[in-house]
Amino acid sequence: MRKKPGNDVYVALIVAVVQVVLSQGAAWGQRDFREPLDSLAYVLLLVGPVAILTRRQFPVPSAVATLLATYAYVVGGYPYGPVFLAPVFMLGSLVLGGRRLIAWILSGVTLTVFLIYASLGVNGDLWVFHTLAITAFILLFMVIAELVRIRQERRAEHQRVVEEESRRQASEERLTMAQELHDVLAHNISLIHVQASTALHLMDDQPEQARTALTTIKSASKEVLGEMRSVLNILREGAPRSPTAGLDRLDELVTRSGLDVTLKHVGSRPLPPQLERAAYRIIQEALTNAARHAPGSRVTVRLEYGTSELGVLIADTGATKPAVLAEAGSGNGIPGMRERASALGGTLTAGPVGNGFQVEAKLPFPEETS
Repeated sequence: MRKKPGNDVYVALIVAVVQVVLSQGAAWGQRDFREPLDSLAYVLLLVGPVAILTRRQFPVPSAVATLLATYAYVVGGYPYGPVFLAPVFMLGSLVLGGRRLIAWILSGVTLTVFLIYASLGVNGDLWVFHTLAITAFILLFMVIAELVRIRQERRAEHQRVVEEESRRQASEERLTMAQELHDVLAHNISLIHVQASTALHLMDDQPEQARTALTTIKSASKEVLGEMRSVLNILREGAPRSPTAGLDRLDELVTRSGLDVTLKHVGSRPLPPQLERAAYRIIQEALTNAARHAPGSRVTVRLEYGTSELGVLIADTGATKPAVLAEAGSGNGIPGMRERASALGGTLTAGPVGNGFQVEAKLPFPEETS
């Protein structure tokens, strides 16, 4: 019964036409035992449709006015039938509008009025049939109204849950984007900074090594632009939500790091995109930290494909050159790596080992890919 306010005019018009026109047919069919329609009857038939127009501003008074007009019409001896359309609509409107108690009270009053009226004019078996018919009609209608209300509430609840889930997914995607951008920028800009500082330091004495550093800067700047474009494309409507980096690019990452890196693979197997991306980003961040804090060190990157998890180990031997970066960084690298591992149900440990530093992650395989 919930309709837009502008639709109430059409509803009221339809109810008025149905009650007036069909009541004329009912009057002809009931001419032997009911009174013919007169001016008062037509006025009473139009009270309900007029009340429909005010039901949103005055829901209870409008329903009461409609029911009183219906009582007067029936007690006046006018034909049964279409006159009940307006009160049915008004009672249903109260139920769907959240005024269930009032609707049930008015239904009980209506049942009482009709039963008293029927008892005064009908005797014997016909009176029993009349009583049962009136009771069954009112109860059936109210139960149907309640069922419609329950269905609407469930639909509204389902819509609310869907909207909340959509907002949650959007929030998670924004967090993923922020983490992706952080990893891309932190690694490449740190690499550019390190290589630029190295080039400035070696420009006069070792120009060939400075040239190598500048070449690395050129490659890293191109890489960061490409990765940022790939990440931002995910935000476009209809763009595929694919990982921006995977282990197939690990050799390229190692080459660009500017470090002496030994890459080892123990076993091999296909990996789900989210796990492959997490492993790549963890290695990327660990290499960034090594370039910042342990320049000149030898780094070992080991990938071990177990039966239930992927083991990732990045260990460096410690700095053999003075660090060229004065800044200590944002301090978000290791927490970010831990967050990536935890998001997949894995673990990550990081800390000094001998003169160097080691990062070790355990990333479990999803059950469906085990």
